[in-house]
Amino acid sequence: MLQGLGSQPSGAIVAAATTSLPEGVGGERNWDYRYSWVRDSSFTMEALWVAACPDEADDFFAFMTTAAASSVGPDQSLQVMFGIGGEHDLSERELPHLEGWRDSRPVRVGNGAWNQSQVDVYGELLGAAHRLTDQLENIDEDTQRFLVACADAAAHSWTQKDQGIWEVRGEPRDFLYSKVMCWVALDRAISIADRIGGIDRVEEWKGTREQIFETVLRDGWNDEVGAFTQYVGSRALDASNLMMAIVGFLTANDPQMLATINAIEAGLTDERGLVYRYRTTEGVDGLAGEEGTFLLCTFWLAQALAMAGEVERAIAVFERAARFTNDVGLLAEEVDEATGELLGNFPQAFSHIGLINAAWAISQAQQVAEVSSP
Repeated sequence: MLQGLGSQPSGAIVAAATTSLPEGVGGERNWDYRYSWVRDSSFTMEALWVAACPDEADDFFAFMTTAAASSVGPDQSLQVMFGIGGEHDLSERELPHLEGWRDSRPVRVGNGAWNQSQVDVYGELLGAAHRLTDQLENIDEDTQRFLVACADAAAHSWTQKDQGIWEVRGEPRDFLYSKVMCWVALDRAISIADRIGGIDRVEEWKGTREQIFETVLRDGWNDEVGAFTQYVGSRALDASNLMMAIVGFLTANDPQMLATINAIEAGLTDERGLVYRYRTTEGVDGLAGEEGTFLLCTFWLAQALAMAGEVERAIAVFERAARFTNDVGLLAEEVDEATGELLGNFPQAFSHIGLINAAWAISQAQQVAEVSSP
């Protein structure tokens, strides 16, 4: 399915094949996902690597270099998404003559997130480059310069407020996930510096990486909540913080990380045990209404539990989410808490990425448990 979301000959990978299928029936949370997000595409490339399907790597990085290379630098943010032909202007408009699926309005074309600031994208992109270095044996000079520029942009931008991974339409915040992913950008760039022509940048990157690490540990933890929270100064939980374990910012069994995993499982799940991204009642996203539980986040929980050695808990969470695949094995973005119906655009790359990565983490954890058992 993930390969099917790729576009030829451009190499772009779209987030989903549909527009305006709502996150809540009758609500306004309806978006056009027929575009290539840097974040989603990078996660897709890593999931294809896990699934032993690496052939799209060259095409994807060629697309990114061509579409985005001229629009990134220390003082210029990387655009977070592009059209499948590399288009930059994805201005959002409403189609009032269409009633929408089950009267879920407005129907939208384009996506207003195209010009948001989302500084996490550097981490996902460099994470994919790091994972796929063996497939990118001969990185051309343009791609090298592009990846170095992304690392420099992460080093420059990590202190900035942004709209974050969930593309909130409320005010920018110091989202923890964004800072963690800037750490990832620098960590992975340091690791592949010799491949991307960045050896002379390593010492500076190391210094900034340490600053980010110290800031997240100091300002991202809330003693009263007993967990890392959504943004600096917040009391709200956010499932994206599960990625702190998944990307190796902290080990999954670190006491603070394990406390965060447990807090998310206890405080961000519905009666089925499926995970919400965050609580919409906090008002951080600037939108009315509610949304369903998020399948990617549920798979993240399974993956983090597996990495913490909690294999049985991980399997239980994984199976809860996986049972929502339809008759041909496809997943949408979310699940309606009340009815169990799939919600959001379909098929959704994020959900399938989560399934692949969680399954792989569980299998790895089971192998470790077998070796460790007497």
